[in-house]
Amino acid sequence: MIFNNFKINIILRILLLSISIFALLFIYFSTEFHITLLFVGFIIVIEIVSLIYYVDKTNRDLSNLLDSIQYSDFSRTFKIEKEHSSYTEFKQAFNKVIEKFKIVREEKEEQYHYLQNVLQHIGIALIAFRKNGKVEMMNKSARKLFRIHNLRNILLLKEFSSELVDKILSLKSEEKSLIKIQDNDELLQLAIYATEFTLNERVIKLVSIQNIQHELEEQEMEAWQKLIRVLTHEIMNSIAPIASISSTINSILQEIKKDPDGKEVDEETQQDIREALTTIHRRSTGLLHFVETYRNLTRIPKPTFKIFPIKNLFNHVTVLLEDEMKENGIFFKHFIYPQSLEITADEDLLQQVVINLLRNALQGVQGGDKPEIELKAFQNERGKTIIQVIDNGSGIPADSLDKIFVPFFTTKKDGSGIGLSLSRQIMRLHGGTITVASEPGVKTEFTLKF
Repeated sequence: MIFNNFKINIILRILLLSISIFALLFIYFSTEFHITLLFVGFIIVIEIVSLIYYVDKTNRDLSNLLDSIQYSDFSRTFKIEKEHSSYTEFKQAFNKVIEKFKIVREEKEEQYHYLQNVLQHIGIALIAFRKNGKVEMMNKSARKLFRIHNLRNILLLKEFSSELVDKILSLKSEEKSLIKIQDNDELLQLAIYATEFTLNERVIKLVSIQNIQHELEEQEMEAWQKLIRVLTHEIMNSIAPIASISSTINSILQEIKKDPDGKEVDEETQQDIREALTTIHRRSTGLLHFVETYRNLTRIPKPTFKIFPIKNLFNHVTVLLEDEMKENGIFFKHFIYPQSLEITADEDLLQQVVINLLRNALQGVQGGDKPEIELKAFQNERGKTIIQVIDNGSGIPADSLDKIFVPFFTTKKDGSGIGLSLSRQIMRLHGGTITVASEPGVKTEFTLKF
């Protein structure tokens, strides 16, 4: 609409100028009205100047508008002199454009200040730098961690730790790492995560650095406390009977020694001593087995990684356990999607984990109504390979879920408490995780994520 009015204005002015020129020529060649000729000529000059001024004024205002946009100067406005002027709509449109840009800039400034406040108050150290090492941004947590007020180049961080700088530079986008650094008398366990993005044709690397030493110490202490409780329980169960029986035998021997007649020990006393020694032997053997099991937990062989189809793994464990499943009336099914799904792992160690989970599931569903066990493998939305063992057995009590991976903790009467702990160790060696979710009596689901 605005440009239509502008076009009509130009056409009318050109048309009026053409009529004036035609009138001038007519008067000049057909009459002798010299004064009229001068008057028409004067009108033509005015029309030409007016046309030039009109077009030039539009260009000037448009140029001013573009300058305002280019230099982000939105304080300028276009004054509307006449309410119903043909030029009014132009100025109104220009003012609206400037107002829109002004609003957008204010919103961006608000977002920028909001983001800056978040970055400065977040508890994780953040550093953004270019490929040449020039630091674009460094938040308060980073300054506090490295005790640096200003950092111009990432290489200057070598004064704090050259090992840290080398690790930061070597990390690729979306990679993470853990590094241990001794800072004077303080040990730092730094978790580092890097990502890259392009901003105004500049490649920026954003690195987050977090000292997790305190969290690791708390987790380590909690793990030790759980392990010590289990070890104390197992050892006391063996030591207490041995101590009691040893005391009983010692009392019997003291009685024999005090016998002045030197009579032979009767059969009943001999039987008591034999039973006591047998019990001591059995408990000692159990304690030795317990210690040997603990040693085996810490001696898992280093994985030998290779690529193999998960179908081979599933076929192998199915052959091993299928008959036992049928004997117990358990409906067993396995599912792989896609069928060609492959995994990079130590096949023997992974078989050990899956077999252990299936045996746990088998024990969990025994005695239940319509027992079912499902073994499946697939890739999640992030491209991670997932293996799951699902059963509808008795499940795991909620208060035991956070303990089942602790060595020697078990909810089963004849369980060793070593299988799940061993499985977690193997998954860690593969760089993966093992998790559990259980609704007792409904469903228990163990998930291996690689």
